[in-house]
Amino acid sequence: MIGLVLFALLLATGQVLFKLAARQAPVVRQLSDLWGLFQSHWLWLALALYGLATVLWVLLLQRVPLSRAYPFAALGFVLVPAAGVFIFAEKVTPLYIVGTAMIIVGIFITSGVAK
Repeated sequence: MIGLVLFALLLATGQVLFKLAARQAPVVRQLSDLWGLFQSHWLWLALALYGLATVLWVLLLQRVPLSRAYPFAALGFVLVPAAGVFIFAEKVTPLYIVGTAMIIVGIFITSGVAK
């Protein structure tokens, strides 16, 4: 289970780094504008984390059934918005918080932790 949580953390961290890359890069209006995006160290770090997460995912799937592992990918729906609130001062609605709580309960139920 630690590996599954680590997988979710890697993906969520990658998403935060993608947001940092997006904020730093110039707006892409045409194909030639992509060069500015590829100069972002945040983008390369995010891609490296996603690569690491992919390798970890494959290793986890050698040991854990997909039906049990996949709900942990939904942790991103909890971790990424939380990072958005704390790092980027983004706003979430009370209804969004209720939905997030439901995701957490669903992860506990499907992972077998709630037995």
